[in-house]
Amino acid sequence: MNIFLHFRDLIYQQVQNKYRGMFALEDIKVEYPRNSQYGDICSNVALIISEKTQKNPKMIANTLQRDLQYHDDIEEVSVEGVGFLNIKVRLKFWHNFLREVLILGDTYPEINIGNGEKVNIEFVSANPTGPLHLGHAKGAIFGDSISNLLFKCGYNVTKEFYINDGGNQIENLTRSLEIHYQRLFNKDVELDQDCYQGQYIIDLAKELKNKHEDQIKSFRDNEAKAFLEEFAVSNIIQTIKNNLVKLGVFHDFFTSEKRIMEQGKIEECLKLLKEKGLLYSGLIKKPKGQYCNKLHQKEQVIFKSTLFGDDIDRVLIKPNGAYTYFASDIAYHLDKVSRGFNNMILLLGTDHIGYKKRITSAVSALSEGKAKLDVKFCQLVKLLRNGELVKMSKRSGNFIELTDVIDEIGRDALKFGILSKSSDTLIEIDLEKLKKQNKDNPIFYVQYAYARTESIIRRAKDIGVNIHYTLSHDHIDLSLLDSTYDISLIKILALYPKILLSCLSTLDPHKITYYLYDLSCKFHQTWSKGMKKEDIRFLIKNNIPLTHARVLLAYSVGLVIKSGLKILGIEAIKEM
Repeated sequence: MNIFLHFRDLIYQQVQNKYRGMFALEDIKVEYPRNSQYGDICSNVALIISEKTQKNPKMIANTLQRDLQYHDDIEEVSVEGVGFLNIKVRLKFWHNFLREVLILGDTYPEINIGNGEKVNIEFVSANPTGPLHLGHAKGAIFGDSISNLLFKCGYNVTKEFYINDGGNQIENLTRSLEIHYQRLFNKDVELDQDCYQGQYIIDLAKELKNKHEDQIKSFRDNEAKAFLEEFAVSNIIQTIKNNLVKLGVFHDFFTSEKRIMEQGKIEECLKLLKEKGLLYSGLIKKPKGQYCNKLHQKEQVIFKSTLFGDDIDRVLIKPNGAYTYFASDIAYHLDKVSRGFNNMILLLGTDHIGYKKRITSAVSALSEGKAKLDVKFCQLVKLLRNGELVKMSKRSGNFIELTDVIDEIGRDALKFGILSKSSDTLIEIDLEKLKKQNKDNPIFYVQYAYARTESIIRRAKDIGVNIHYTLSHDHIDLSLLDSTYDISLIKILALYPKILLSCLSTLDPHKITYYLYDLSCKFHQTWSKGMKKEDIRFLIKNNIPLTHARVLLAYSVGLVIKSGLKILGIEAIKEM
């Protein structure tokens, strides 16, 4: 049950006869009041009606107060301020809600908004020119978490990685490997400016020499270049896959740009755009404010992307006949549409922020508006070491590999740290903070809360309370949970579906981290209070009926923490 939707519907039923058609159900806000002294639930419905009818909101609220106060779930209704409705809920409502959580178990909350709809989410898609670094981690972690959230909400999710194995960066990679390989034979060869210099490329050259030296000697020049390219790309792709496995992130498909080109997907895409009258040969118009000397321009094949909201039309074929990167990219998205994906999500770094309009316009054109592409952006991640920013660049070789960060702080701490803010927010990773085992380290505090629920369940057996027996007997008296601490925990458990729906609406799971931390704080505080006051302890030897109920409450807290951590891609640890 989503209690907020429950009370929203209840309120709507009371007002729809008088004010039918004046406002939508979604206009009614139902939430917890900031101050619990005002009740359990508050709503702005009287203010919404007042805007439509020009009637006094307090008078409207007073009328609703009389209509609502006799409902079985409601103990008391009051009107505060300019006309806010405050509702105090009967204790049995919270007990019935907790019973429903226990019945649903690991499936709580049941959210089936997706109804099995196919969604393709592309994330990471790092150039195969080196191992993943911390900057790639953010896209990987957010992409995986969004995928888990979509799956939880009933979508059929496919996670995809686009391998950019075409273009200049691959030529630079191949040239880099060739030079480092030659240096192993004491040849004095200078690295070009665009070459890659990291230790990983040196190690790759050594592996090439150890395994394939004789084979390379027998090659002609063109054969050697093709072999080096294949060797470099395949090995680095495998390194990237290994990096992702260590991070606990898995993709369903790795799609090659080179394969897209070899299968004629670009030509197919251009033919379709031409048939729709969306291509022309001409000169590209520069954005306003930019100088353009048309004498130095040559005709190109251009896509009419401005018809779909883009700032300027976009080049697909250069004057020399070569395809632009954009051409292969829209061909790739046409390939997604042909595979039945009308709902697509693409995670990009903020350095690609200008790319959104052109790629969404292309998808709209190719699918005749049937397909939707949602582009999300991931801001930078900054790593501080000894108070100094560590810069990351594959070419210079001066970067911190993702695996090194995981080895130092663990993947769970890294994930929670990165997911603690919105994807489009700059994040600084404090390595020392994320290694601490106290409240200052949020992930430790949350995982410790889950471990504590498991400890309560184990220790309950010592006084004859077995969780399996307790769960299988619905006669356990949950009405014994009547302290403010009990109800406070139940209320925060009831907030979980609302948090998930909020994250789904923005495709950003960072609110889950705050929710889990708040739930863990509330749980730890309740446990600590029980150390001083026996009547609110989870385990009370001389009160077995209450202990049964409290163990079920602790079990429910554990269920929700485990569920939230699963969406974040983080392990729920039973013992710490």
